[in-house]
Amino acid sequence: MSAPAPSHRKGLRTVAIIEALKGAIVLVAGFGLIALLGRDAEKFAEHLVQRLHLNPAHHYPHIFIAAMASVDNARLLLLAGLAGLYSLVRFVEAYGLWRARVWAEWLAALSGAIYVPVEIYELLHGVSPLKLAALAINLAIVGYMVWLLTERRRLARRAVTNP
Repeated sequence: MSAPAPSHRKGLRTVAIIEALKGAIVLVAGFGLIALLGRDAEKFAEHLVQRLHLNPAHHYPHIFIAAMASVDNARLLLLAGLAGLYSLVRFVEAYGLWRARVWAEWLAALSGAIYVPVEIYELLHGVSPLKLAALAINLAIVGYMVWLLTERRRLARRAVTNP
């Protein structure tokens, strides 16, 4: 298949940067989980909720504190490993998009599409600017990747029929 036009390269590189940032954020979170090994995770969660000026009695802070109360070192290592794996996938995807690889475009379209139902579900339980932004960015990325893949296929078909 043909290489994308220079204008599409900018779009691919923008998506690559977004994916790399997502990978970096999750990687930092994974290292944060490793830093909790051997420490009182519940106490850390309470301190974090307090530091962020959240009410520990509210729904999400309470869930976070309760979840951290039952975390042991093995679970922390598992979660950190999953964070590392997720980050690796995001970094590989970002590399592929930066280099305009078709497999990375497919990966971006499919991996982004997986989150859309979850984001819509979350919006049904409460609208916030962050949730709306996440859905809008994700839909834009998925839409762009699908359009780009469709355009590549159309151009490849045209090249075969009109050599």
